[in-house]
Amino acid sequence: MPNHARLPLWDDKSDSQKLEALHEMVLDLYRYQFADMLADVRAMLLAHQPEDDREHTDVETILRLMDEQPNIMNMNCEVGHFTASAVIVDITSNRTLLHFHKKLKHWYQVGGHADYETDMAQAALREAQEETGLPDLAYYPLAPKTVPIDIDVHTFPQRGDYPEHLHLDFRYVLTTSQPDALAPEDGESEQFKWLPFDDAIELVTDVPLKRLLRKTKRLFE
Repeated sequence: MPNHARLPLWDDKSDSQKLEALHEMVLDLYRYQFADMLADVRAMLLAHQPEDDREHTDVETILRLMDEQPNIMNMNCEVGHFTASAVIVDITSNRTLLHFHKKLKHWYQVGGHADYETDMAQAALREAQEETGLPDLAYYPLAPKTVPIDIDVHTFPQRGDYPEHLHLDFRYVLTTSQPDALAPEDGESEQFKWLPFDDAIELVTDVPLKRLLRKTKRLFE
């Protein structure tokens, strides 16, 4: 429910009261703009089956932050915000793709921030297309509504004037039959590896990513 105007009236408010009122107005706009989308996300999270205690805790964290932060969809949310990523599988060889993250200096799946999208699956697909250039990426499994295979919350470290914050990551599976067509956009990572799942799981150091790769491997067994 929107917040009702309160005394003192605008002309009688102090500067700090005006700033607080403006802040609340902006949050009300976020609540209105993203209400339907966040309701869909909530339903999806409540239906999601976590694989371990950490994933369960991460789902609960996202649900809590959705209640506390009306602008959780936007990168201007200082606590953290939604991100989307994807494991890419070459269906001709049953290998998966990793790239070397230029900032974090580790091997990861592709992914990133939503660019004003309200559909995390679409954000994951767009990020994968930009980072790899693969022309035939498709969601897996095909379904009327694509849902993430994994949920992860992790801390992204401070860089320059960007504060440390949380990435609330929705993780999907994409397939390709053209693994040699890698053509990342300018500025994206240039280091890629197509690996059998077991080799990829051994290479990565991030525990939730190992979980994500194990889940994806099971889909293709």
